[in-house]
Amino acid sequence: MERRRVVVTGMGAVTPIGNSVDETWAAAKAGKSGIALITHFDASTFKAKYAGEVKNFEPVNYMNPDAARKMARFSQYAVAAAKMALDDAGLTDKKELIKDAGVFMGVGIGGFEVLEDSCIKYSQSAQHRCPPLTIPEIIPNEAGGNICMEFDIHGPIHTITTACSSSTDALGAALDFVRSGRRDICLAGGAESTINGFGIASFEVLHALSTSFAENPAAASRPFDKKREGFVMGEGSAVLVLEEYEHAKKRGAKIYAELAGYGGTSDGYHLTAPNPDGVCGAAAMVEALKDADVKPEDVQYYNAHGTGTQKNDPTETQMLKNAFGEAAARKLHISSTKSMTGHCLGATGAVETMFAIKAIEDSFIPPTINLDEQDIAGGCDLDYTANKGIECNVDCAMSATFGFGGHNGVVVVKKVK
Repeated sequence: MERRRVVVTGMGAVTPIGNSVDETWAAAKAGKSGIALITHFDASTFKAKYAGEVKNFEPVNYMNPDAARKMARFSQYAVAAAKMALDDAGLTDKKELIKDAGVFMGVGIGGFEVLEDSCIKYSQSAQHRCPPLTIPEIIPNEAGGNICMEFDIHGPIHTITTACSSSTDALGAALDFVRSGRRDICLAGGAESTINGFGIASFEVLHALSTSFAENPAAASRPFDKKREGFVMGEGSAVLVLEEYEHAKKRGAKIYAELAGYGGTSDGYHLTAPNPDGVCGAAAMVEALKDADVKPEDVQYYNAHGTGTQKNDPTETQMLKNAFGEAAARKLHISSTKSMTGHCLGATGAVETMFAIKAIEDSFIPPTINLDEQDIAGGCDLDYTANKGIECNVDCAMSATFGFGGHNGVVVVKKVK
């Protein structure tokens, strides 16, 4: 039997550079940074005083106000992104088409600001009491749960937690679900919000965060640059509507791209650091290419994990050389959109797959900003589209994410012809 094709028919996003896909993409094309001094809490005593916060977000514009009051921020972002994706796909009012849809969400941590607040209240309470919604707001599965409740969806719901690869892996799982014929439509993506005192402190103590750019936060996220010193925390959500190709054509849906391949591996190496040989990350890339039935030379754009840490960037560069061959890797257009959004943790894979799809649709490679002095001697010696995006026909793109614990997730998207 011929394998079912899976296409993207709707997208929604809430990011540090825009509260929609169009706003986010326009900002990315322009090289606009979403990194600024933290406003979610008083960060004056922290080393990391800046982050990529979602701005001017009003939950009531996207969901029932009573429901919104019972959600942590990551769930609010997820529901907003899902609404935009369903609207974009023309499915919001077609309950008969989405009532049994699958929902696959990647969330790395969950309601961190709720956890912090509840722990404080617990420690200060003589009766050792927590707020009553502590657990329902903290647990990662509530992003998908709230999506299903808001839109009256009753199909299978899955939450994948694989650190920074969570939403890439969620896309891969949903891809297999639609391909197999289990469902014709799935919502897939990720959500995260960890910009609070506990979240920043937890990553700060690992020496993972950039801390030296409080006077110029927009310059802090510096993938592949000599002055990179760590990632900048971001937050947000992206949700994609995945649909079987013939089903989408039959109902006259707009088709953005085909989600053509997925690959996943584990380093089995270290709690937080990638294996510097890049072998397992490259294996995930090769698997994704094979699954998509494309050759390395067919890929024009690679959206890098590109965190701006000392170890990630040269290791990822080595992965690309391992997977594509050094000559092919040097022909790739590469960029790290984290230079603008910061690192959205569990949401990052879905956000960056959205960027890859927009690159195909718009024939444009977004830049890696703040790449003022490329760290060639340090192993970052490919073309990372420094500081200014370029017009370029893109028929095929890859997005990769690599998470604490050695998780490697890769997806391939193609233009539908």
